[in-house]
Amino acid sequence: MNTNSETSINRRPTFKVGGKVGGMVWLLILICVLPVHANQHANPKVNSVVCRPDLPATHRHEIVERLREITGWRDLHFDKHGSLHSGGAHSGGSAMARELLAAAISGEQLLILEDASGRPDVAFCRVVEGRWIKDEASRPPAHIVLIDFADFTRVTGDRDALAAFNVGWGVLHEISHVVHDSLDPKHPGEVGNCEHLINRMRRECDLAERAEYFFTFYPGAQRSEFKTRYVRLAFKQPRSTTGKQRRLWLMWDATAVGGL
Repeated sequence: MNTNSETSINRRPTFKVGGKVGGMVWLLILICVLPVHANQHANPKVNSVVCRPDLPATHRHEIVERLREITGWRDLHFDKHGSLHSGGAHSGGSAMARELLAAAISGEQLLILEDASGRPDVAFCRVVEGRWIKDEASRPPAHIVLIDFADFTRVTGDRDALAAFNVGWGVLHEISHVVHDSLDPKHPGEVGNCEHLINRMRRECDLAERAEYFFTFYPGAQRSEFKTRYVRLAFKQPRSTTGKQRRLWLMWDATAVGGL
């Protein structure tokens, strides 16, 4: 590994799973989850992917639009209770993404989508385990997908890489952690099991694939006189003429996004 401080690997992931506080898994308390989910085991038709009641309509729309593009489910939507529905028929999109999202929607684990915009402990997305405040034994296991919508607006770079890195891909990454119990890598230069699956979905959508899981500092970004800390994330895509891989880059200020 290159030990030069200007090109060293930052070992913080972009889409993070879980978190450690004092050596224990950080648990969020579920306070305002819709009552319709209280008897989920008794009613297997209740969808298991739901947004928090206070998730703004603009953010709900963004999630829906990005997931429609990826899955091909043109009628995918949140109902009036905040439950996510696939809508049935599809046109194009990734079959593997549809399979993952369908498994989450019909699964026994509750996934709650929450707006975490501006939170310093969330870089793009992360998923944490939830805990019910009462009747925990009679309720399904729950996980909260924290989404920092503002972080995605701070990303710039190659257009083909931007299409493969948005709120929809972030949500699917976190859902994969829960549904498949997939892990992120621990070492630089790796993609990890979770992003390997997400890359297969990107391939089905003819999009660029993530080349590494960890970002690196942009050359010169670690110099102390700079208040900003620009980092970059590598993607790859075969050239249509030669088939050779071309390198694509995304970049953002990690002091604003977090993850340092």
